[in-house]
Amino acid sequence: MPRPIAIIPSRFAAQRFPGKPLAPLLGKPMVQHVWERCIEAACFERVLVATDDQRIADVVTGFGGEVAMTSPHCASGSDRVAEVARASGLGDAQVFFNVQGDEPAIHPESLAILARAFDDASMDMGTLIRPLAEVERSNPNIVKVVLDATQHAMYFSRSDIPHQRDVTLPSPPRWAHLGIYGYRKATLLRVAGLAPTAIERAESLEQLRALANGVKIACRVTPHSSVSVDVPADVAGAEAALRMLKAPPQPARSR
Repeated sequence: MPRPIAIIPSRFAAQRFPGKPLAPLLGKPMVQHVWERCIEAACFERVLVATDDQRIADVVTGFGGEVAMTSPHCASGSDRVAEVARASGLGDAQVFFNVQGDEPAIHPESLAILARAFDDASMDMGTLIRPLAEVERSNPNIVKVVLDATQHAMYFSRSDIPHQRDVTLPSPPRWAHLGIYGYRKATLLRVAGLAPTAIERAESLEQLRALANGVKIACRVTPHSSVSVDVPADVAGAEAALRMLKAPPQPARSR
């Protein structure tokens, strides 16, 4: 079975941050950082940037990346990934990754963890989770997930879930979601062809469309966090995360 193919959906006209993929971080455009993380993961057959904008395409080819030009009418990043998968001519079992183009400090090891999970031929859709910090529980920008006994997602929410009714009891494990997805081609095209659901619109979480239609989402734990860039003010935090990611490991101090 070929290794997964990573697709980085990238559009210029983000409402809150126009031109975001080309925003400079530590001297490189953000989309290049994401592409480099995918290359460093060493788990993908190919890494493509999917865009409808020639400015982005020119920058990507300029740093040696591969571009897939997609329709300007794609409503979401998943739709853009599905368009590339549909045109690939590859079989239904091929795995495609949707790697968010606004997470330049995604850890390569996180991508490799999810890629290895697809060695299980029964896995159709997967994503990443990490331990949720106590201070994040009330933050609606941190998406939470509750798991079943087989490490599949039961529900995703911007709210604090599960609710702790009896505070005298031990708290259950709490998980934060990282928005990286892997799909078998057949599952990706199925999900992309479904209509948005009421719970998806209520939470503004696209993955709920899959759950509402009976698609199981396997979750794999990574110890690594990530930093999203939604608005220009987020750039400084992303640059700090990149510096930490690239810093050489410190030798253990002798006692």
